[in-house]
Formats: sequence, C-alpha cells, structure tokens
Amino acid sequence: MNKDIADVRENNKTEVTEFLLLLGFQASEELRLSLFCLFLVVYHLIICGNLLIITLVSTSKILHTPMYFFISQLSITDILLSTDIVPNLLHVLLNNGATITFIGCMTQFYFFCVLETFECLLLMLMSYDRCVAICNPLRYSSIMTSRHCAILITICWLFGFSIMLNYTTTAAKLNYCGSNIIDHLFCDLVPLLELACSDTFIIDLEIYLLSIQNVIFPITVIVVTYTYIISTILRIPSRQKAFYTCSSHLIVVSIFYGTIFSVYVVPTKGRSLTLSKILSLLYTMFSPVVNPIIYSLRNKDIMKAAQETFHKWVTW
Repeated sequence: MNKDIADVRENNKTEVTEFLLLLGFQASEELRLSLFCLFLVVYHLIICGNLLIITLVSTSKILHTPMYFFISQLSITDILLSTDIVPNLLHVLLNNGATITFIGCMTQFYFFCVLETFECLLLMLMSYDRCVAICNPLRYSSIMTSRHCAILITICWLFGFSIMLNYTTTAAKLNYCGSNIIDHLFCDLVPLLELACSDTFIIDLEIYLLSIQNVIFPITVIVVTYTYIISTILRIPSRQKAFYTCSSHLIVVSIFYGTIFSVYVVPTKGRSLTLSKILSLLYTMFSPVVNPIIYSLRNKDIMKAAQETFHKWVTW
C-alpha cells in the first residue's frame, strides 16, 4: 500500500526547469517603486565608491602597497557581488516577481558562493598582512612582495571557483519538483533546498565542511593574528599608531561576518520571511556600499590620494 502511494507521488512529480523568483516585500506599486529607486541609488553608490578605490590604488604611487592591493581586491569583489544580485532584484521589483531559468538560477548561486568564499579568504589575508606589518616590520617588505601577494590572491580565486563548482554541481543534481516558487530575493541555498525532493544528505555534509573552510578557519586565523598584533602593541607602545590601520579592517570583518552569522548560523525558527530577506540585503548591498566609505574616511593615504587625483583632473 505504501509502495503504491509512493509510486503515485513519484509519477506526479514535475521537474522544475524554471523558477519564479518572488520579492518578499509584496506591497503596493508605490512602495515597490520606492524600493526600486532606493536600491538603484545604492547600487550606483556601490559601483562608484568601489571603482574610486580601485582607480586610486592603481594610479597613486603612495597606495602601491600590499594593504591597498588587498583593499582594491575587496572593492572588485563587492562590485561583482552586487552586480550578481542587484540588477535581477531591480527587475523583480519592477515586475512584482519575475522568472529565472534553472541554469540562470544556478549560475547566480554559483558566482554568489564564489564571491562570498573569496571575501572570507581575503579578509583573512588582510589580517595576516597587518600582522606581518606590525609584528615583523623589518621583514615586511621582503615577506609581502608583489609576487607573493599576487600568488595568494590567485590561490584564493582558484579555490573559490573550484570548490564552489563542485558544491553548485551537487545542488544542481538534486531533484526539484512541485512548486517552482522561490520566496526570496535571489537564488540562495536555503530557499533552493526547500524545493528539493531528493535526499540532501550529501549537500548538507558539504555545507558543514564548507562552513569550516570558509568561515571557521578564516575567523580563527583572524583572531590569532589580532592576538599577536595586540600582544605586540602592548609590549611595544610605539607601534600603537600602526594599530589604527587595523581598525577599518576590524569594522569590515565585524559587518561581514556579523551579517553572515545572522543569516546562516542563527536559528531561523520563528523568523519571518521578510526579516530573512532584509538580513540578506545586509551582505549583498549594505556591506559593499559601506566598505569603501570605511576605508576612505578612516585612511589618510586614501584621502590624500583622492585629493591629489581630483586636483590633477581639475588642472588637466
């Protein structure tokens, strides 16, 4: 009897080849248009602010150091991450929901995972760079060479692209059937798994391993490096001024991992869908727009480079 019921359910399953991506803020047209304008302005600020950082680092000689090289990589990541999410989100807002193909959904999910993974590793590298600069300043230039920095960044990119390809492939091979509605702002893991009909044990295991590789390990390295930094500053008070360069990085780390934990680690039981979507905006829009502001306002070198560049443009 149970076998017959299972066979009927299996026969009634329909393969999902197109997802309906619904906006959680289902409201009046006026509110949706207001959100559209707000997100459009934020997206332009993300692009302009991070492009400014990239331009200054690439053109100003005083910013040709490993620390600013890593900051420019963070700006590139923020531009790519917001571009992966926001344009489609704007389309969804205008149409009060929109369709996205299965391949398109998985592609968006893949690049989202790659960029999030790279940012986790990049923030770890930035803490390592500050640790070497403060704890071992005499050897800093010989350790953090341009070649060494380029190799580290390349490894992080390759790691993200390769690991997440296998992860996304596993997610794509799951059987999705029944409802084709994703009640979220973009193709993320949790709403995708809610539509899966097959066993998710393998991908659950991969999620556990990835959380160790991409979150627990980088956070551990960051904590260890700042432990060394603080101990060095306490022993050598003359280096307290150097710690000021770490404050911006600590703020960015706190914002990034704070939003990641609030979305993926804190239990979602009892949390409304609207709140989940608002939290997802924190690391897809809020973090990319505040990162260049934090590094610009709290960094004298970037402010000086911006003034010099602006003066050249005016007198040119």
